[in-house]
Amino acid sequence: MGIATTGLHHVTAIAGDPQRNADFYLRTLGLRMVKTTVNFDDPGTYHLYYGDEAGRPGTLMTFFPFHGAPAGKHGNGQATAVAFSVPERSLGWWHRHLSDLGIEVGPAQSRDEEEVLTFRDPDGLTLSLVAHRQPDPRSPWDNGIVPPEHGIRGLHSVSLSVDEADATAGMLTGMGLSLAEQQDNRFRFAAADGGPGTYVDVLVRPGAERGLVAAGTVHHVAWRAPDESTQAAWRSELVENGVSVTSVLDRQYFRSVYFREPGGTLLEIATDEPGFTADEPLLELGRALKLPPWLEPSREQIEAALPRLDLPSENNPERPAA
Repeated sequence: MGIATTGLHHVTAIAGDPQRNADFYLRTLGLRMVKTTVNFDDPGTYHLYYGDEAGRPGTLMTFFPFHGAPAGKHGNGQATAVAFSVPERSLGWWHRHLSDLGIEVGPAQSRDEEEVLTFRDPDGLTLSLVAHRQPDPRSPWDNGIVPPEHGIRGLHSVSLSVDEADATAGMLTGMGLSLAEQQDNRFRFAAADGGPGTYVDVLVRPGAERGLVAAGTVHHVAWRAPDESTQAAWRSELVENGVSVTSVLDRQYFRSVYFREPGGTLLEIATDEPGFTADEPLLELGRALKLPPWLEPSREQIEAALPRLDLPSENNPERPAA
């Protein structure tokens, strides 16, 4: 294909209790709630977006939290881990911070020029913090809990588990990624010039059990397209290559198309535009429930169906907003 992505746009996962999910990603990991909205395909469920100050592409982790959702199962055919980028010499602080909050976390592991700290979120999703020597110019969200010098800069990488590498590798290289390194059964692909936010690790596990997408698992991985015209050209190329692709869907803050890579993971191409200030100013991101125009007439019923969600105020992250 002639279109090449510049890196990860966001990762979307399934969670259980929405309040527990928000408490963890806002207060424990120190991300910002950049949008509180609903699953446009299931408006009785929240869609929560976490990221940096403005919710820039490449910093976004999003969730569909279904209260009482059954636990998923990690396995082949899905993204099985999400990694965030943090500065060098930050993992000691993070190990103490997570341990003090009762989160089980082992010692940091060395992987080439990276130090990796792995743990799980409250629903069992595997997360990593990756400290590395590569420059990461992205600024952390300063929420008053995580010191900025240790704060998360954005996504670092995702890991896909597959039965065999060739078909998945072929699609990734067709999307403009290139093989950056290989270590045993792990193949790392990088978009553009590489660096945090551009990586996908393909883990080859022949014969391993297939995963089940439910609470604690990744629903899909989104890759960046700069604008709608590029996305449309990319979609046309996928269709011409025999890939089953959805029509373009309006997600209010970006436009999306979805398809599966040969190993089974659901992928998305999401536009960088228009961004999260499309319906509220930067300083107020995430504070109020935002609905797309076609759901606004049903606001009263939607709000009545959603569980209460207390978010920290900007001035006091320990206290829910009024």
